[in-house]
Amino acid sequence: MEIIRELPVISLTIFTPLAGAVILLFLRGERKNLIRGFSLLISILTLIFSIAIFISFERGKSGFQFLEKKDWLGMGINWSVGLDGISLPLFLLTSLIFPICILASWSQIENKVKEFHIFLLLTETAILGVFASLNLFLFYVFWEGMLIPMYFIIGVWGSSERIYATIKFVLFTMVGSLMMLLSFFVLYSYYFKASGIYSFEFSDLLSLSLSPKIQLWLFLGFFLSFAIKVPMIPFHTWLPDAHTEAPTAGSVILAGVLLKMGAYGLIRFAFPLFPSALEQMRTPMIYLSISAIIYGGLMALAQKDLKRLVAYSSISHMGFITLGLLTLNDIGVQGAVIQMVNHGLSTGGLFLIVGAIYERTHTRIMREMGGLSKKLPILSAFFVIIMLSSIGLPGLNGFVGEFLIIAGTFKINITYSAISAFGIVLSAAYLLWAFQRVMQGKAKEGNGIRDLRIREILYFIPIILLIFWIGLYPKTFFAKMEKDVKGTIEVIKSKKSFDFKELLK
Repeated sequence: MEIIRELPVISLTIFTPLAGAVILLFLRGERKNLIRGFSLLISILTLIFSIAIFISFERGKSGFQFLEKKDWLGMGINWSVGLDGISLPLFLLTSLIFPICILASWSQIENKVKEFHIFLLLTETAILGVFASLNLFLFYVFWEGMLIPMYFIIGVWGSSERIYATIKFVLFTMVGSLMMLLSFFVLYSYYFKASGIYSFEFSDLLSLSLSPKIQLWLFLGFFLSFAIKVPMIPFHTWLPDAHTEAPTAGSVILAGVLLKMGAYGLIRFAFPLFPSALEQMRTPMIYLSISAIIYGGLMALAQKDLKRLVAYSSISHMGFITLGLLTLNDIGVQGAVIQMVNHGLSTGGLFLIVGAIYERTHTRIMREMGGLSKKLPILSAFFVIIMLSSIGLPGLNGFVGEFLIIAGTFKINITYSAISAFGIVLSAAYLLWAFQRVMQGKAKEGNGIRDLRIREILYFIPIILLIFWIGLYPKTFFAKMEKDVKGTIEVIKSKKSFDFKELLK
């Protein structure tokens, strides 16, 4: 795999979907299957690049690998990308989610097929760019670049209340993004005053020594944007609507990777850049995370719409992830990073289940279902596995992340750990209840519905395999992230001032 290190492989991976979108743009006619097949081919090629990066990534080595840095717009705005053990699994997860979304949309999207796949591929490029960017301005470009195609995916191909959900999603995201951009430029100016150099490079800005007051204000700018994206309570209200109204592919992207952008932004940028502010804000953020776990679980229990139930479960499980990051110990943070991947697989898988059921029954209301396991045995089997994964059954991926997060939380506070563990009880309650109402009991009269097609089985298979792989042998991922998690925690905890005069000698 040495050849991989000699190529600009991260740039190739990021821009392959963009190139596919451009080709589709100039494709004449509405040859639907050709468009779907070409988009699938492009997304699979992107996945192959990501797998090659993952295999070639050196385990046991800290720091960013596959680094690429080129001058771009000047004034400190560079093309600067790289991956470490924290961003690598999310980069791979993104590449996996999109071919699954294309397959899931094959028979569900019948109007404006070309435009739909163009927006999917543009979204993939933007999210890959977010996880690889090491220049804050470049990060912002990709962060905002994701917003436009997702706006159209939900707004054009969503359900009846899609316009309301889309506007809410955009307004929430833009408010947070503008605050983050303002914080970026303040950091930029402080670095110039300290060093005489213009730079948006994360490695440069990390060396800044700022007063606790300045750190707090800048941290709040970062936090607002990332908390909205996670979303943390009380910034969560856009998510249930966006999930519910989005097409299946949109919901899978939201749950699978888009929410992880917020959690990733916290551990990658906000925590290391502003350790003093984090120290002040850590306890309130822990309270918000625990509140999300319990609130999301209770709201899921109250839902009648299966898709909305999964949406609220997503809020609860993202609460576990932010809680794990806030433990600031090796166990909790590693658990949070692997749980980002787990959440993408399990919650994304649940949205695929909901989409497959809706395609057959034309309803998401659970009381209108029942006895579907008799008609859909394969779908029912997949539902069981993914549901148990989300609950955290030992031997499946969800158990690994949740156990480590609770263990990491136990090290800082037993009470926090006990309350958060109750969230697992709630997840078992609402998911088992949902399965019982949808799949068991007396079958409803009428429509003869068929089980999963080969195409549908194909996009569930990688999710099921990874659920068991991570559950039974998580070392595949931990070996690549361990050093970088420890290094990041050390940076956050060091709080050492930096002498620029020494640097410039």
